[in-house]
Amino acid sequence: MNALVFQTDFGLADGAVSAMYGVAYSVNAELKVHDLTHEITPFAIWEASYRLIQTIPYWPEGTVFVSVVDPGVGSDRKSIVARTKSGKYIVTPDNGTLTHVLHFDDIAEVREIDEKKNRLPNSGESYTFHGRDVYAFTGARLASGIIDYEGVGPQLPVEGLISLPIVEPYVDEAGVHGTIDVLDVRFGSLWTNIPRQLFLKLGSKYGDRLSITIENDKRIVYRNIILYAKSFADVYVGEALTYVNSLDCMAVAINQGSFARAYNISTGNSWGITIAPFKGF
Repeated sequence: MNALVFQTDFGLADGAVSAMYGVAYSVNAELKVHDLTHEITPFAIWEASYRLIQTIPYWPEGTVFVSVVDPGVGSDRKSIVARTKSGKYIVTPDNGTLTHVLHFDDIAEVREIDEKKNRLPNSGESYTFHGRDVYAFTGARLASGIIDYEGVGPQLPVEGLISLPIVEPYVDEAGVHGTIDVLDVRFGSLWTNIPRQLFLKLGSKYGDRLSITIENDKRIVYRNIILYAKSFADVYVGEALTYVNSLDCMAVAINQGSFARAYNISTGNSWGITIAPFKGF
């Protein structure tokens, strides 16, 4: 019996997530069902992709993830199950949700869900709740061992998966450049795609001052000098800092405040950030 982990953009204000739980427990009452999150911004496929790569490495082999952020539900987009090289499974629409897992080269195989075999009985005329009728049902059957991976359906080429554009970080004479991939939602910190190892090429050390420039479609929305800190305790309440986040990438925050809200900053490939050593005024 493997863990079953749900992620959606459904929220908890109605019965959608509870219905998915019910389907899973109807498949096997002994299953252990967990939540990754149900607070993905509605229709935000990129955010769903990021939350998967943030979480998957820390779960044991055999874990089955069901990720349902599906603005194309009922269309001809495929329903798939990907098997990672680390032995986990992701049940999801093929709409870009696997972008980050693909980017980090952790997909070994993909199969299309055969809905003739893997669909909740008596749900065939419903086309708007595949999260319940197809993904939760298939994920529960896979996690409980009722089907093996081959029982999901026919194999698909990994290279045929839909992937959203990713901007690669880089270093030049002006500093290290990247994008703001996602927010640390509750606290409003900015999580970039700049890995620590790339940042270290600047030669900066804890306690140094850094020049931070944030742009949206090349329009500068923030520019300031802030501290490169080991933790939030290194700065005063209300002071900004740059730090290494839990994914070993660079992040920008305000101690006990929301950087995103303070400067009206969002996420995505149009939001660029440059970090450079401060050389004085």
